[in-house]
Amino acid sequence: MINTIIPPDSEALTEKDIPPSMDLLTDIDRLRREKKAVILAHYYQTGQIQDLADYVGDSLDLSRRAAETTADVIVFCGVRFMAEVAKILSPTRKVLLPDAEAGCTLEDSCQPEDFRKFRESHPDHVALTYINCSAEVKSLSDVIVTSSNAEWIVRQFPEDQQIVFAPDQHLGTYINRKTGRNMVLWPGSCIVHVQFSESALVGLKTKYPEALVVAHPECPEQILNHADHIGSTRSILDFATKTPAETIIVATEPNIIHQMMKAAPKKKFISVPGSQGGCDGLCAFCPYMALNTMEKLYLCLVNEAPRVEMPESLMDAARKPLERMLEMSQNPKC
Repeated sequence: MINTIIPPDSEALTEKDIPPSMDLLTDIDRLRREKKAVILAHYYQTGQIQDLADYVGDSLDLSRRAAETTADVIVFCGVRFMAEVAKILSPTRKVLLPDAEAGCTLEDSCQPEDFRKFRESHPDHVALTYINCSAEVKSLSDVIVTSSNAEWIVRQFPEDQQIVFAPDQHLGTYINRKTGRNMVLWPGSCIVHVQFSESALVGLKTKYPEALVVAHPECPEQILNHADHIGSTRSILDFATKTPAETIIVATEPNIIHQMMKAAPKKKFISVPGSQGGCDGLCAFCPYMALNTMEKLYLCLVNEAPRVEMPESLMDAARKPLERMLEMSQNPKC
């Protein structure tokens, strides 16, 4: 697999070079202006990073921002595949990722050579691939999808068109159920969404009988069966803040609650705890998203690294299914 992240050089500043008295927010703002940078942040980043970002959103929102930006530098506070998408869609921009190790279990579960063999074993199938994958896997795909647009894009293919879907089996199962399709599914899953405890969720519903449950479709079916609303992070944010219900139980990465509380401060939002004993719900946080910190955000602007770089041939090949996604998403539902 191609290493797309260029680390800082040996003379770069490190966290030990940051004075304890430094006002990181002020200095990040200064560097953002000086370097003509835009900061993109996913909903799963900490509230502090969300609040300083120029744009906060889900994968589809941020893909569109990356394609439209005129900034010289894009700082992507998210994970590696998201920064790769920004580089692919804005190849002339410098794209930075605060922590080079910010990966994704879905991406890791679907290696390019394995995916190539998977495709070759289903020669008559169209390959719809979830955006949570590497640039190399995207280059082997026909259309990229996100949780926002997957159902809409699947419905645009004729019913007799066979489809393979990778790498999230739970999202694929949900889309199959919604559309009546029988897509062949890659057996990947998200480390966060498979951790939610069904028994804890049932306990919360018993404790708060008037509460509604919102869930991300990366959750296993036994969690989705309890949900009043299933959707992307943007979709569940909109639902949770606009519904008349005063208490919302949230089955996705808990950092999204920061935006929910800003939009609806009088409501009560409760995160479903994880199933691992002794974690007190903390295992529901994405460990990869958590690698990005204010200190690392500051350092990546100073050092202009970690930086995303890819061969032009790979970017060209990966851009085609991404652009097809954006074209097929031109609908109010997405």
